[in-house]
Amino acid sequence: MHLILDRAGKILHAGPTLHKMRDAAQLVGRDLLDVFDIKFPRSLSSQTDLQGIDQTKLRLKLRDAPHTSLKGIMLPMDRTQDRVIVNLSFGISILDGVRDFALTNADFAATDLAIEMLYLVEAKTAAMDASYRLNTRLQGAKIAAEEQAYTDTLTGLKNRRALDTVLTRLLERHASFAVMQIDLDYFKAVNDTLGHAAGDHVLQNVARIMVDETRGLDLVARVGGDEFTVVLPEVSSDEVLRRVGNRIIQRLEEPMPFQGTDCRISASIGTVWIQPGETATMEDLLADADVALYASKNAGRAKQTLYHPELREAANAVSAPAQNDRRHP
Repeated sequence: MHLILDRAGKILHAGPTLHKMRDAAQLVGRDLLDVFDIKFPRSLSSQTDLQGIDQTKLRLKLRDAPHTSLKGIMLPMDRTQDRVIVNLSFGISILDGVRDFALTNADFAATDLAIEMLYLVEAKTAAMDASYRLNTRLQGAKIAAEEQAYTDTLTGLKNRRALDTVLTRLLERHASFAVMQIDLDYFKAVNDTLGHAAGDHVLQNVARIMVDETRGLDLVARVGGDEFTVVLPEVSSDEVLRRVGNRIIQRLEEPMPFQGTDCRISASIGTVWIQPGETATMEDLLADADVALYASKNAGRAKQTLYHPELREAANAVSAPAQNDRRHP
């Protein structure tokens, strides 16, 4: 990290570290004041000022970008003062050297205090890299764990926890959305006659069909053995809901081959549509969807029913005599 000058201030030699900072062709043969702007002492403003110089402290700055600041000491190499050496070993900011020129401990003499600083900079860089990699892995593990916590392992759909989270957000925003409660008809018969492997196969096919027949912004969740819920934000009309429900019912009525046997099911749907600005609790919302679902089953299954208050009144009227019978055997 040094320069050797002649009496007129022309650069005769540049150390290897300076070669990394500036190509040798940009240094050797040029005047010192053409390469560096001398900030201190101000008296060194021309080449003639360098002649007959004794030991002098310097503050310099490269004239070309990145205009790195340097500190050093200038002194004659011999009594004839034909040549002058400029020692800059202690004069560069370690951070500037690493950032702008990729300097390492090999660019400084082993006795330089800069070595210790470089070790600290390199150690800090290594520690920051290791910390970044660790944080990246931890963040990835966190995301994976959260995704797993909200996912049904058999079908890949969202689960009850995810459904509750989405419904809570929509209700807090008083948003317009619809909820479909979907129950598979005749699924128990598939399990009983063909086994649980066939049942799993059917559930996975049901999940795929429901995702196919809904939008990317909709939520499809498996909330029980053969129970599913679809949340549809930003619904424009009940006609849209009828079309979506009918497509799902029609697709699910198609036979699902399994090991040479056709599995046959259907689906009953109860739908609630929350209009813009309406308020409701999650419990009431899901209860209303269940009322509409049971109305579909009572109507012969493979149907969709949109909730309206009269359904609740009819359900209460049916349940009241049954409750009285239990109280008075």
